Amino acid sequence: MSKRVVSVSLGSSRRDHRAEVEVLGERIVLERIGTDGSFERAIALIRELDGEVDAIGLGGIDLYLIAAGRRYVIRDALRLARAAKKTPVVDGSGLKATLERRAIFELDKELGFAGKKVLIPSAVDRFGMAEAFYQVGARPLYGDIIFALGLPVGLTSPRQLAILARLFLPIFTKLPFEWLYPTGKKQEERKVDWRARYFHWADVIAGDFLYIKRHLPDGMEGKIVVANTTTPEDLEFLRQRGVARLATTTPRLGGRSFGTNVMEAFMVALAGKHPLNEAEYDEWIDRLGLHPEWVDL
Repeated sequence: MSKRVVSVSLGSSRRDHRAEVEVLGERIVLERIGTDGSFERAIALIRELDGEVDAIGLGGIDLYLIAAGRRYVIRDALRLARAAKKTPVVDGSGLKATLERRAIFELDKELGFAGKKVLIPSAVDRFGMAEAFYQVGARPLYGDIIFALGLPVGLTSPRQLAILARLFLPIFTKLPFEWLYPTGKKQEERKVDWRARYFHWADVIAGDFLYIKRHLPDGMEGKIVVANTTTPEDLEFLRQRGVARLATTTPRLGGRSFGTNVMEAFMVALAGKHPLNEAEYDEWIDRLGLHPEWVDL
């Protein structure tokens, strides 16, 4: 009997995907099902899957934002998670604090981030990654105020990012999620404006791929993108913008990389346990031999 993991995403159904893998003697079916921005469809699907699958991932939305050791709960995501009564629901935040942090240190050995200018448009969603870039000697610019609030104020250290999180996340996590992040068809819309100058400034652009794609201008020759959840279509999009290299923090399965929520659900299904702590995530990362991947475009 194979195990089944399903990511229920608020994103576009155009990005749906299914893959089967065999690891540690177990066969795992990984699926991603988009609901085109509909919370009602997502809740109905989670209720339908509850008790029928081994783990559920929340895609296109975070349940938790974790910054400097503090965890902030997004109210709209909690509505989704509570729709499941039997099956564990995860959002990928456990891997963002472990796998993505480790990925930056590994990629640094190959790509050499020290001294490079790194733009992370939404860093509170990727605090582990944001902190790791700083620790390897990169010159990060955290663009949360720039891209979320539309103000030309960049942050340059994890300490500044932690202060921002403490001040604003208790408020932002209670707002309607679509105010904070594009869902459904809006994920396919590009919004290139005055903020394009920050992409041109950077050597490396990192973080959530759909958020990057939404704002990425043309003329990205020589740039490196570090992200996840990329499809063959996304690779072609990056080539057309001139991006030189793509690194993904999660491995490619069936021609694409899956989101951290899928990979976290994958680990929970294998472990037969939820929640997992940070040490257990690290143990499973080692057991599965998960490493970042990169390709020249």
